[in-house]
Amino acid sequence: MAVNRVPVLKRCRSLGLEPLYLGIDKKSKRTLKRANRKVSEYGTQLKEKQKAKFIYGVLEKPFRNYYLKADRMQGQTGENMMIMLESRLDNVIFRLGFARTRREARQIVDHRHVLVNGRIVNIPSFLVKAGDEIEIKEKAKSSARYKEILERTGGRAVPAWLEADQENLKGTVKELPRREDIDVPVNEMLIVELYSK
Repeated sequence: MAVNRVPVLKRCRSLGLEPLYLGIDKKSKRTLKRANRKVSEYGTQLKEKQKAKFIYGVLEKPFRNYYLKADRMQGQTGENMMIMLESRLDNVIFRLGFARTRREARQIVDHRHVLVNGRIVNIPSFLVKAGDEIEIKEKAKSSARYKEILERTGGRAVPAWLEADQENLKGTVKELPRREDIDVPVNEMLIVELYSK
């Protein structure tokens, strides 16, 4: 399986992204040396695509598949794509506050700790639907890991489209998110322009 091993803060700096969007509290003190260089239109579009891929932890081929699927759906392609990325199971676990970062959420799903509607799901890219109930497996709930996670993520706001019961490590998808509910600093129109060339 392909893994991106570039240091997170270095990648955030090159994309002009705040590490907080990834759930990381650290800040880089370094500045980018090529900050005042002029960027072409293609360069700007490519940077937006890389930013979205990096935030959600998706590689190129699945990301392009999300675009193609969103293009076939009704409505705006960019919005559809962002809604699909936001409703991935690993992202929902992160948004509910059951993981500190999306990478950790992906690992939790991979390790078969997550139940969706009472069934184990170990596919991070699983798309949740409105009404789905998500919870951490009973056996894993008592581990020290989740107590530590909840201490760190307790103050994090849960989006309006989700309902979290952090004491019991349960959550419900009230509805699918709308574009205005997604606080990710990505201009999806530039991604659509890049792919539609």
